[in-house]
Amino acid sequence: MSKKGKLLIVDDNEELLFALHLFLQSHFNSIDTIKNPNSLLSKIRETDYDVILLDMNFKAGINSGNEGLYWLTQILEQDKNACVVLITAYGDIELAVRAMQNGAIDFIQKSWDENHILSTLLKAYKLRCSKLEIKTLKTKQKQLNKEINKNSSFVKGKSDAMLQVFKTVEKVSVTDANILITGENGTGKEVIAREIHLQSNRKDQVFIHVDLGAISESLFESELFGSKKGAFTDAKEDRMGRFELASGGTLFLDEIGNVPLHLQTKLLTAIQSKEIIPVGGNVPVKIDVRIVSATNCNLFEMVNDGLFREDLLYRLNTILIELPSLRNRIEDIEELSSFYLNKFADQYGKGKMSLQKTAINKLTKHSWPGNIRELQHVVEKSVILGDSEKLSADDVLIGEETAKKEIMPETLNLVENERFLIEKAIRFTGGNMSLAAKELGINRSTLYDKIKKYDL
Repeated sequence: MSKKGKLLIVDDNEELLFALHLFLQSHFNSIDTIKNPNSLLSKIRETDYDVILLDMNFKAGINSGNEGLYWLTQILEQDKNACVVLITAYGDIELAVRAMQNGAIDFIQKSWDENHILSTLLKAYKLRCSKLEIKTLKTKQKQLNKEINKNSSFVKGKSDAMLQVFKTVEKVSVTDANILITGENGTGKEVIAREIHLQSNRKDQVFIHVDLGAISESLFESELFGSKKGAFTDAKEDRMGRFELASGGTLFLDEIGNVPLHLQTKLLTAIQSKEIIPVGGNVPVKIDVRIVSATNCNLFEMVNDGLFREDLLYRLNTILIELPSLRNRIEDIEELSSFYLNKFADQYGKGKMSLQKTAINKLTKHSWPGNIRELQHVVEKSVILGDSEKLSADDVLIGEETAKKEIMPETLNLVENERFLIEKAIRFTGGNMSLAAKELGINRSTLYDKIKKYDL
């Protein structure tokens, strides 16, 4: 039999100390014994013990167990992962319950039952190993989160609209309130969601991003709630869903407006009950997640059109944060452009680069239907193709691809022209379906029908 970890025995009975040491030495790598508990704390500061076997009474004639409970508290204050087994000559069930409530792993009597003593200590050792493994995993997770988040730098901007956004972010981040972020495509909804997470009390836990628009209806439940082995053809093992993965942290539900109506009920149930049932399972799993969701849709209009559940909207919409389009925060374009210029110049080894005033003027005059994402793309392309350290207006490549895309169809075919106008409206509004529908002079549900018809 292989020997286990380090054991410390604390008891005022020298004969018992000797007998336990003799019996257990073939099962543990090292065993230390002390008679006086006053040296206990210094002992555990010197050595990282896996299991501590602690007597509950040290003074003659006193059998209350209070001494043992006192030293138990002291040990756990020093090492919250300590595995302490309490031992006494008096089989007091009430005292045993108190000991367990105060953090003891188990409770044994001094009556000599070798099998019970050994099995109890080995179980305590296994628990200690599990606790240390969990501690290590949490430390790694914390470090990984720091590595992931250290590159999440961004530009706040100086526009009134963005200053108000970050003022709201600062207020709501420290709460666990559900937050809905709205705005056109490319306005930085994920960036804001991550910032909320980083300023929250959950910042050391995971941030799980789910693009609901990219999940097919058939996989919706298994992706979000997980699945059990054998639940469907390819379910060869248990699989954890996004809700369970995010438990303790933040779950970012992106493109929430794209969830079909019949699946919204399942989402509402999970958020409302704070538990999920994996596909193929029947046992609820408790979850603890902070929900941040985002959409470029007008969910209130969708509710009126019967496309979105009102009760789900109010579950998600405790706090609403609306992000302005880039064309409504022109004063931030120079700072944003310089930020991406430095980022891509460094990424592509271009050295120090800057923007001339003519380049900045060109950037501020553009309408930016694709918002910050489009700006980022333009700056990246300009850095890659630019030959000068100082980029001029001619070096800033805007609109070439858009111009090609917007050539009218050379046909009078109604279907071809309708498809073209719908694509143009969606592109012009940065993917905001409500605005696109208004530009086209149709209602939102009709626009969705036509998008489906033309497979856009």
